[in-house]
Amino acid sequence: MARGGQGLARVAVAVRAGAAPLWWLGVAAAGIGAAPGGLTGRRIGVLAGAVLFLAGVAVVPLVRRGRYTALARGAARAGKYDVLQDRAVTVRVWRRGHRWWLLLGWAVALGSAFAVPAAGGMLLAGLGTGLRLKAAWLGRLERAGQTLLWVRVDWLDRRGGRPVGRAVKGLRGTGVAAGDAAPGGARRRTTALV
Repeated sequence: MARGGQGLARVAVAVRAGAAPLWWLGVAAAGIGAAPGGLTGRRIGVLAGAVLFLAGVAVVPLVRRGRYTALARGAARAGKYDVLQDRAVTVRVWRRGHRWWLLLGWAVALGSAFAVPAAGGMLLAGLGTGLRLKAAWLGRLERAGQTLLWVRVDWLDRRGGRPVGRAVKGLRGTGVAAGDAAPGGARRRTTALV
């Protein structure tokens, strides 16, 4: 990176990167996990899973919300020589770095089905949905401030890739047209000219 520029990754993309794998692994684990009767029976397992799903959906978007808000308020303007990382690269790096945790979570969810059918998988799906809701909240925060939030790639790589973890000292901001991801981390929709 020339002249002191930093590699920057979108905060919302890093948050959203885990949503799809957790959701699909959770759905698969719940589907497979509903087959064995388990210790509690399917009905109780599915009801417990529904409660866990709702708990995941409710809790995950609220975790560290104050830190996100404080860092967003103090975001410095990105420099001229900073390099903005593509959305696909951020997602790929996050998923590659967390693949063993995702597989371990899936294995635990499947194993728990012998005690409480489908509950572990539904919890994983709830965590994935919660991450998607958190990314949507970040998108609203970005739209309100008319600033996309970015974190230094080297800070994101430390301590498990948490976008506002202890290693993160501050965020950078750009205009809403920067990068290839819309506010909230989704793919930017391009309108075709006729």
